[in-house]
Amino acid sequence: MKAGYYRYLLKFKRPSGTSRGVLYEKETFILEISKDGKKGIGECAIFRGLSFDDRPDYEEKLKWLCENIQKDSEFLNQELKEFPSIWFGYEQAVLNLKHGRNLYFPSEFTDGRSSMMINGLIWMGDIGFMEEQIHEKLKDGFHCIKLKIGVDWKSEHLILQKLREKFSKDQLELRVDANGGFSKDEAKIVLRQLANLNIHSIEQPIKAVDWKGMAELCAETPTPIALDEELIAIIDLNKKKDLLETVKPQYIILKPSLVGGFTGSDEWISLAEQRNIGWWITSALESNIGLSAIAQYTFTKNSQMPQGLGTGSLFTNNFETKLELNNDRLFFKE
Repeated sequence: MKAGYYRYLLKFKRPSGTSRGVLYEKETFILEISKDGKKGIGECAIFRGLSFDDRPDYEEKLKWLCENIQKDSEFLNQELKEFPSIWFGYEQAVLNLKHGRNLYFPSEFTDGRSSMMINGLIWMGDIGFMEEQIHEKLKDGFHCIKLKIGVDWKSEHLILQKLREKFSKDQLELRVDANGGFSKDEAKIVLRQLANLNIHSIEQPIKAVDWKGMAELCAETPTPIALDEELIAIIDLNKKKDLLETVKPQYIILKPSLVGGFTGSDEWISLAEQRNIGWWITSALESNIGLSAIAQYTFTKNSQMPQGLGTGSLFTNNFETKLELNNDRLFFKE
């Protein structure tokens, strides 16, 4: 078995606003494993400024993996605990080597016999830009929309009010993602305002690591709270249990490239379900390689909730994909 990798820069069609600033391009690394004339491809989808493994020795560790690709996967998993996006790419490449073509998790989804509902993502920006995106998503037939908030709450609140005036909660599910944009006191006010608008949930209302503050909010909130960034960098099983038992969130959101790939996601899902905590899966600006693998994995988890898998169309130079959107349903077309 041999392995190699290359760096790839994804270019945004339109600069995308996030809580970490405006993004023009997204760096990623493509891992290739070959054996007996077959090849498996995976994406080590590092997210600069957010990934736990955004560190100077990242490529050094990728080279190490390629040099040690023959080693047992359990050994490699332990060695890559602090490099979740590299482990994520390794898992994909091994699965793709096994199943061939564009397959990672063969299922009714990859056979083209079933599909998944996803949410439409609205990026941060001025009120005009956000409304333009919303109109596009509604026109495309989305029944669940997620808005990035926390930059200009007054304007964002107004957008949500207008949406709810036009569409009831039964017609349109609204989710918001604050990316830690509020203080605890601000969040308490925002949570009440969101409840008045029947908002489904808010992701990460305050910055990660403040377990005590988040636990207080989750205990009293009239709007369900989902942990997102809070999960990143927690690799120890007991610490994962401590987080869920201390904070007691209503939901957790899993980004496989940030939480230890499919293995890490499985662990979080198991712990959450044991504690009656809801969950859903979200992509994190992966290329179509990583996105396809995440979509295939997500289908096997049998969640009935809309998933956050719609980032593949953001880039001008993305890889070809078998994923196809029809209204708010994601299909895999062979």
